[in-house]
Amino acid sequence: MPEIKTPVSPRGRAVAPRLVLWAFFTEAILAGGNSVAIRFSNRELDPLWGASVRFAVAALLVGLVMAAMKIQVPRGRLLGGAVVYGLFQFAGAFGLYYFALVEIQAGLGQTLLALVPLATLLLAVTQKLERLRIAALVGAVISLMGVAVISREPLQESISMTSLVAVLGSVLCFAQALVIVRRLPPVHPVALNTVGMAASVPVLLVASLLRDETIVLPSLPETWVAIAYVAAIGSVVVFLLQVFVVQHWSASRTSYVMVLIPIVTVAMSAWLDQEPITFGLLIGGTLILLGVYFGALRQRGITSRRTVPGFPSNGP
Repeated sequence: MPEIKTPVSPRGRAVAPRLVLWAFFTEAILAGGNSVAIRFSNRELDPLWGASVRFAVAALLVGLVMAAMKIQVPRGRLLGGAVVYGLFQFAGAFGLYYFALVEIQAGLGQTLLALVPLATLLLAVTQKLERLRIAALVGAVISLMGVAVISREPLQESISMTSLVAVLGSVLCFAQALVIVRRLPPVHPVALNTVGMAASVPVLLVASLLRDETIVLPSLPETWVAIAYVAAIGSVVVFLLQVFVVQHWSASRTSYVMVLIPIVTVAMSAWLDQEPITFGLLIGGTLILLGVYFGALRQRGITSRRTVPGFPSNGP
């Protein structure tokens, strides 16, 4: 059994491994409602405009948190890195995902996003941040087998190639955003998300205008509730948790949260949007949890070769 090392916060304080683990699972639960809320938002608002509204509100909220905590705006390399992170994480990944969810159901969309761990692992390896570990690769395969079982019936439905490519593009953007965080020097997650979200809004707005989308405010109560959830919980809380975890775990290990989220999404979609829960969910969910344990949670002794989270790692 490898030695369990206590993570260190960006300010140098020790962080209990159990706290990072709780943050990991809380992120999965809260993020599970995002796809369902986006589907409700897309029923009234055009997708890129809806994403623009979401991250404009979210940037304001997390900016207020930043001001209350008296956190300084990043400068120099940190500022540029935060902007690039935001373009991949918020403008790229979510812009494509909002577009795809106009046609694809929430459960299926979130299931396809479970490819993020494998994509992150491959990107981290090709960019020489990590070494290809057999256990992580096997864990990803097991998890994806579970995803395939869960999505067996939805995948039989006809979806356009455009929507499918949009989801796959979103997968790559999510994965690259996680790798970028590991390359950055220590930066407060609140500052990182404030800059990243703010940088994404004009890009999403320009893309919305280029697509000739209708720019209107919501009129339905369920749309306002959906935007409030994705802006406050799904953006501010979830992304703060995500950055906190990735600062203490490897990029590929952190991304295993993406194979837990579909379980929550399918359950919430069944409750709020009357999507059926099949026997495949029970079998597939077991495989997903097994893959997460084997590929991510079991690798407890792995840390970066550098002592400060946020710097790139050359492998375990």
